[in-house]
Amino acid sequence: MLKVLAHPDYARLFAAQVIALTGTGLLTVGLGLLAYDLAADRAGAVLGTAFAIKMVAYVGLAPVAGAVAGLLPRKAVLIGADLVRAAAALCLPFVDAVWQIYALIFVLQAASATFTPTFQAIIPDVLPVEADYTRALSLSRIAYDLESLASPALAGALLLVISYHGLFAGTVVGFACSAALVWRTRIPGAVSSTGHGFAQRLTRGMRIYLATPRCRGLLALNLTAAAAGAFVIVNTVVVVRSGYGAGEAGVAVALAAFGAGSMAVALALPRLLDRLADRGVMMVAGAVISGLIMALSAVMAGGVPDWWVLLGFWAALGAGYSAVLTPMGRLLRRSAGAADRPALFAAQFALSHVCWLLTYPLAGALGQAWGMAPALAVLTVVALAGVWAAWRVWPPEQSVIAHRHDDLPKDHPHLAEHPPRGGHHAHVFTIDDLHPVWPGRGAFPKVSAPRS
Repeated sequence: MLKVLAHPDYARLFAAQVIALTGTGLLTVGLGLLAYDLAADRAGAVLGTAFAIKMVAYVGLAPVAGAVAGLLPRKAVLIGADLVRAAAALCLPFVDAVWQIYALIFVLQAASATFTPTFQAIIPDVLPVEADYTRALSLSRIAYDLESLASPALAGALLLVISYHGLFAGTVVGFACSAALVWRTRIPGAVSSTGHGFAQRLTRGMRIYLATPRCRGLLALNLTAAAAGAFVIVNTVVVVRSGYGAGEAGVAVALAAFGAGSMAVALALPRLLDRLADRGVMMVAGAVISGLIMALSAVMAGGVPDWWVLLGFWAALGAGYSAVLTPMGRLLRRSAGAADRPALFAAQFALSHVCWLLTYPLAGALGQAWGMAPALAVLTVVALAGVWAAWRVWPPEQSVIAHRHDDLPKDHPHLAEHPPRGGHHAHVFTIDDLHPVWPGRGAFPKVSAPRS
């Protein structure tokens, strides 16, 4: 897996991701402790609202940022977003009211809504070979897990010598270093999507995403992963500090257990995906997540479990979470051409966070109002709904699909590239201007609409 780091440009981008996410991990721990200081037992609800604001920024701004970013150099977009995030984090140590948390979280996450999908869309261009890209996805998953493993461990060590306000300085340093590494990286120029105005670019990714069965299935499984992830992120600080009477280091250990499970699966996935289809792996993982939170709800109905049992649940949930989300980039890469890929990644970023926009407030509000076991029971229903929807909308698929283009002239370049046989032809199918709908059932369905 580490051989992919021999590519110097990817190595710099990966280092930028690791450093920025380490800073984000420090931010997560510090934010939880800041919320507890300002709101005490209402910390879960405060964090739930803060993360809901984060999701609003992601959902509302990612498509707009994607459309605007398509007009600007991608390197400048990444560096500018990093500097805005660093400035917002720099203000957090001076917060003394809950509303200030909400305002700064919105600014910081608005910048992330610009940075993350742009960053994700660059990686397939830097690593065009699918085997390399698959391993890069696993490394990226591991980098994300540093937020819940290495970063909390580092936070626990730092908290022995500094207050949690000092963690926000680490966040600022992380974003600044990320910007410096991106500045030193050679990033391929974007493929221009010609003939599309701003309004078309704004909705194009969403239209491609929602017209592609594998992407609709991915969205449904994102809901399942979010049901478990939201409970862990929002309620760990409450469960650990109120349920076990543990301190700040205990919160870091619990989050690290979730990250350890996720990293273990991310390391195993490249070889597994060489032999098994993405759909099967992700569907099984979604079912496992649903079963785990159902079992945890039953356990917590009788009170908090033994500490090591809780850590075991957190690690298992992290493993299922990683198995659902790590193959995401492979699905998106094969669902659009190079020109449409940034818009598709932005659509995934926005639509997947709609799931978090639902589950974050549920996890926080229900945990505070009803208790942890009933909150988990409701989230189990949400997770099972995601698995069921994915099974319905994402059938076993073929990448090469036969279809007809009755409305295209016989000398059209597309037909010259893929010559028809018996009135139809076949190729790797993606939604684009010539293929606006996914082929339905039936022999060689027509997919192109009449054109003026």
